[in-house]
Amino acid sequence: MTETLPDKAAASPFARVDRKNYGYNPKQVDQFLAKAREIYTSEQDGEKALSSRDVREMTFDAVHGGYEPQAVDAALDRLEDVFAQRERDALITSKGEDAWLAQIGRLSGVLRARLHRAEGERFRRPRRNVRSYRIADVDLLCGQLIEYFEQDKPLSVDVPRRAVFGAANGKEGYEEQQVDAFLDRVIELMASID
Repeated sequence: MTETLPDKAAASPFARVDRKNYGYNPKQVDQFLAKAREIYTSEQDGEKALSSRDVREMTFDAVHGGYEPQAVDAALDRLEDVFAQRERDALITSKGEDAWLAQIGRLSGVLRARLHRAEGERFRRPRRNVRSYRIADVDLLCGQLIEYFEQDKPLSVDVPRRAVFGAANGKEGYEEQQVDAFLDRVIELMASID
């Protein structure tokens, strides 16, 4: 199956929000997609390389009348999947399928070790009185991930991508940065094996 990137020739690839509302900066989005297209279609690897992680971590400024964020996010998710598949294929081509299996096995082992911690103890609590994620919400997703990894229960990579957790205050919740970093790795793994 061959994936394609959004066509640059399209005048406006995304709908815009009302001028009174905020959306993603169209110029930034268009420039990033043009860069991604150039890199994807280039035969050369090197300094210009763009990884699936780069796509996942991309952010855009909010501007009045910008592109609809949900539409751009959905396109970035598809783009991330294309780059993840390409990275997987490159690894298999250069080092063999066993190398790829070993890589996902190591990452899976790290993730599963955290998932098997007791509920309420999977992630650290913030030291200061800052916003954190509601423990029950995060643990619910962790339960779904265990079923995905160990019981082959179907789960779309969009579930962790779109996960929203209730807010907690300080030590009553999980530290946001640690949970986000964990989910980043979960998405990386799911995108590479799906």
